[in-house]
Amino acid sequence: MKDFKKLLIWQKAMDITDLVFDMYEELPWQKVAELKGQSTRAAISIVSNIAEGNSRRSEKDKYRFMEMALGSTFELETQTLVLQRRKWAPQKEAAQVLTAVQEQQRMLQGFMAKLKSR
Repeated sequence: MKDFKKLLIWQKAMDITDLVFDMYEELPWQKVAELKGQSTRAAISIVSNIAEGNSRRSEKDKYRFMEMALGSTFELETQTLVLQRRKWAPQKEAAQVLTAVQEQQRMLQGFMAKLKSR
């Protein structure tokens, strides 16, 4: 079994988690409490599913966990877009999260394509 912490997609997912927690630290709790919970859970889900998927022996199982991680990236992207649309988050921080999430989506899709071709 490989060390999941060495996977670039896992490392990038940890960076996303940090960005999300940092972004919400500065936001008014009253306006974003529910979104904060959903967004932080989605970010943690991305990194957790990558780690758990890496523990699986079959490519099919790994693919399934990467698919769940990918779904969580789209969930997080949507929640961040809501923050932007409502003008609740600083533009710079929301843009950083969106850029990182979109890069993660591309990386996961590439990883999934490799798994599928095996």
